[in-house]
This record gives sequence, structure tokens and C-alpha cells, in this order.
Amino acid sequence: MRTRAAEAAENPLAMLRLAAGGLLLAATILALVLALAGLGWKGVELAGGLWALYGLVVGGIALVDPSLEGVARALQSAGLMPAGGGYSAIETMVIQGRTAEAVEACLERARDPRERVEATLRRAGILAGPMGDPAAAAQALLDLREGSPLPPADDIRVGLALADLHERKLDDPGGAMRELRRLIDLHPAARGRRRLLARLAELKQ
Repeated sequence: MRTRAAEAAENPLAMLRLAAGGLLLAATILALVLALAGLGWKGVELAGGLWALYGLVVGGIALVDPSLEGVARALQSAGLMPAGGGYSAIETMVIQGRTAEAVEACLERARDPRERVEATLRRAGILAGPMGDPAAAAQALLDLREGSPLPPADDIRVGLALADLHERKLDDPGGAMRELRRLIDLHPAARGRRRLLARLAELKQ
């Protein structure tokens, strides 16, 4: 059975709890000595206040301790579970040649509305690149765009990805020009509008 000292060595919050208890105990003894020395009830009131403070400290640690443990577990599993904050696990799958698993992982991530666009763009990149299926990649992006309205910034990202697929992978400059024209017409105030116009002009030559 582990002692409290051993637990404290492994858990900084346990050490903080022990330290707070020791300090408050010493302060309480001092307050009681002062009360006996002539401070009267003020010393007792001081002791009571100190123990109330100790209760708040311990209670706060009790609330924080489980949450910190949860955070630690989340950090340890980051990149290993689909709900993590990054795509390193999926990138590792691609490097290892497990492209089908990577695509499935992207599909799983895309079920979260907050990650729908990013996960689908990554899936399209895997389909068009390592899996050599740009037509499926383009269809995935079209399905994404048709599924529900996208914010302007996301719509531009998806449109540019489609234009790139048409130009570089599908040998369809006409499709690339249609995508660029669509972005220019739908987002006339976009910051990169000049670059879109320049790229469209290059394709027309």
C-alpha cells in the first residue's frame, strides 16, 4: 500500500494538498496560541477562517484533479483516435501505404460538421494522389459542396481544389476554367480575386 508521501511524489496536486494542509495546521496552532496569549476570540475566528480557506483549496484541487487527468489522457492519445485535434495519424497511414484506412478515417472525421471541409479535402488529396483516382476525388468535393452551403472561405478552398484536379489530374482545362469562373462570379470581394483572374487567363491561352 502506497503512503501519502509516495502519492505526492507522483501527483503534484497531492503534494500541493499536503503542503496546504501543513501550512494551515501551523497557522491554526499559531492562531490558537495567540488566542491563549490574550487575542481572545479573534484568534479562534482566525483559526476558523484558515480552515475554511483550507477547505476551499482542497475542494478546488478535487475539482481540478480529475479534469487534469482527462487532459493528460487526451494528450497521450492525440493522433491515435479519430476525435483528436490533428491528422498526423492519417498522414502516417498514407506513408505506410494504408490508403484505404486513411480514406475511411477521413470519412469518420468528416461526420463532425466542424471538420467536414478539412477532412473531405484531405480525403480528396489521398484519392487523387496515392490512390490514383482523381475522378473519385473530384466527386467527393462536388458532394461536399452540394451537401450544404459552405462559408465563402471554404467554398473557395473547395473550388480551387476542384480546379487543380481538373487542370493537373483530369486533363480537363475547361473544367478548371469553369471552377475558376464560378469562384470569381460568386465571390467578387475575395482577397485572392486577382490571382483567380490571372490563373483563368493563363488557362485560356
